[in-house]
Amino acid sequence: MAIATRDLTVRFPNTPQPTLHGIDLTVPDGSFTVLVGASGSGKSTLLHCLAGLITPTSGAVTDNGVPVLAPHPRRGVAFQRDVLFPWLSVAGNIDFALRAHRVPVRLRGNRIDELLDLVGLPAEVRRKRPAQLSGGMRQRVGIARMLAGEPEIMLMDEPFAALDALTRLNMQDLLIDLWTRLQRTIVFVTHDVDEAIRLSDTISVLAGGRITNQIPNPLSRPRPADALADQPGYSELRRLLHHELGIQHAI
Repeated sequence: MAIATRDLTVRFPNTPQPTLHGIDLTVPDGSFTVLVGASGSGKSTLLHCLAGLITPTSGAVTDNGVPVLAPHPRRGVAFQRDVLFPWLSVAGNIDFALRAHRVPVRLRGNRIDELLDLVGLPAEVRRKRPAQLSGGMRQRVGIARMLAGEPEIMLMDEPFAALDALTRLNMQDLLIDLWTRLQRTIVFVTHDVDEAIRLSDTISVLAGGRITNQIPNPLSRPRPADALADQPGYSELRRLLHHELGIQHAI
């Protein structure tokens, strides 16, 4: 297994109920797991526990059997906001990550070009500042910066939620391509049912701080956006997820 939790509970001060309670989750190596749930269900808190950014109140998180006690380069994190340094160029942002991972200076220039190409950005953006880029381009830079550390596990907290619909679909395409080519393990948080269906191997549904269902995705790959609804099993899976999430009148 890549990463797992056992009876994980998180209780923040001055809150009557735990944010997470009794979470048991196993994420196999190379899999694409999606955590889906309404706002406040605990999915982002769970992801941050997997990353080592939040210390659980009780229970355990392990990465290949080793307790997760702090962030580690093996686990890269992408957030909903791109969290780029606005005073640095694109190249400077990626170079910061390469320096943090002790990549020699002589190798960084070529590595920056490789990472930009990997996320579908032209070399000329390397001199631009984040404010000069579109939202989708900033997220691509953010993913490139995460990949600079060559993480085995990619933890992604609603990274496409703020993007327009077309850009979001393009970013899903990019992520599927990266997952296929790099063979990384991905845990992805979303509240969007169709995004969960399109990306996942397994969908874990959270409600009230608990995992209420873990659903293997029966749809075959590839899953092009314009043909997703035609896939056998799509309507049934979508209806099940709507039911799990308490959404009425699902189609």
